[in-house]
Amino acid sequence: MKVLDLKCAHEHVFEGWFASEDDFQSQLGRGLVTCPVCGDAQIAKQLSAPRLNLGAAAPEPARPAAPSGEVTAAMAGPQMQALWLKAMRQIMANTEDVGDRFADVARQMHYGQEQERGIRGQTTAQEAAELLEEGISVMPLILPDALKEPLQ
Repeated sequence: MKVLDLKCAHEHVFEGWFASEDDFQSQLGRGLVTCPVCGDAQIAKQLSAPRLNLGAAAPEPARPAAPSGEVTAAMAGPQMQALWLKAMRQIMANTEDVGDRFADVARQMHYGQEQERGIRGQTTAQEAAELLEEGISVMPLILPDALKEPLQ
């Protein structure tokens, strides 16, 4: 098994596990390797050190963790990506996808014609502005297609 450090054109860094270098090249060539954050298929292999098990590893020094939910300036790119992915997964798990009926369903909920619940979907910028004018809270959120599939 080969573990590769990969990066997309948008600088998102992630790991990929492949049976061999040929397997990686084959999947890359067929467009099967995509960024789990943005779905980009322009993937480049990064330099990575081989992992050698030569004995017991020395314990890592303990680092103080940020309080739950708090984002600090010291968090690096991969940590921020992980937090963002976690938040997006929670949104996906706790909202109903109403597709292009978003504006209609949001209005029906606002005016008591439909049960209130968390929804997500697509609407135009014009429809979103009209919802806001009516006092209906909306928030634009870009969810990559990669989140619509199980992520390992």
